[in-house]
Amino acid sequence: MPIDWQPFVKLVNESKSFVLTTHMRPDCDAIGSERALALALRALGKDVRIVNGDPVPPHIAFIDPEKEVNVLGQDVQPDSLACDVLAVLDTSAWGQLGPMADVVRRISARKIVIDHHVSEDDLGATFFKDSTSESTGRLVLQAIDALGVELTQAMAVPLFAAISTDTGWFRFASVTEATLTAAARLIGAGAQPNKIFSALYEQNSLGRLRLQARILSNVKSHLGGRLLSSAITQDDLRAAGAEPTDTEDVINRLLGVSGVDVALLFLELGPMETKVSLRSRSAVDVRAVAERFGGGGHRAAAGVRYPGPLATAEPAVLASVQAAMGS
Repeated sequence: MPIDWQPFVKLVNESKSFVLTTHMRPDCDAIGSERALALALRALGKDVRIVNGDPVPPHIAFIDPEKEVNVLGQDVQPDSLACDVLAVLDTSAWGQLGPMADVVRRISARKIVIDHHVSEDDLGATFFKDSTSESTGRLVLQAIDALGVELTQAMAVPLFAAISTDTGWFRFASVTEATLTAAARLIGAGAQPNKIFSALYEQNSLGRLRLQARILSNVKSHLGGRLLSSAITQDDLRAAGAEPTDTEDVINRLLGVSGVDVALLFLELGPMETKVSLRSRSAVDVRAVAERFGGGGHRAAAGVRYPGPLATAEPAVLASVQAAMGS
């Protein structure tokens, strides 16, 4: 169902100060949505701060050219975040908010969520949600239109990055006519796809390149090649000279192998925390698997923060996926 943006417009008109936040390890959809919405609200004379639990990953820093994304505990403290409205973008889950979860729980501000993920928790917020949308970025574009704010190039660039990355550069099944119509509008407003693509995919560090090589060399095949998995440890990151965010998008290389229905990427974040990325190009619903471990996402793309070591997370999630695939 299309979102009714009138309650959102009413809330904006009644409010003066806003704090925008998003999930841990923010991606282009998260940061791009925050940046564009912040610019639109400021165009209406609102006071806006962006505060996240994690910093902007270096490889997408071009989305935040003015470095206005604040990190909780580093740039700002929780007790300084008084505002009229707290907006959570690109997630509806407590477990994805990291250190910002406590802020969301305790703050007295009115709360809203703008999101496109199916999974959700009760965040005590008013939801503006459409799980049929390929990205939160397109929903923010709708919100900007509802507010009657002119779409500028500064808004269009992060929104184009948001939509293009969440669709695998427009190649995922989530792409619709509405996706491409929105992209065309953003290009008309000044987004340049060639420059955004270059910034995203042609500015890799040597460490990122070496890490990709390790991910591909660590691939394991299961179920006769229908399921591929790979795992990266902290030792791998150090040896490659890479950051955890350098694993972004590599899982799609695994899914691109002929005959593969599901791909998994395990990333050791610490001795008792493992990030698991799940992708499907078949009838297998990886979101349902992710939810069994406290994660969530979409039917074809989901994620988990597994509260345990890699040695435990890998066999547990693999077994669940194999069961879902009918092994």
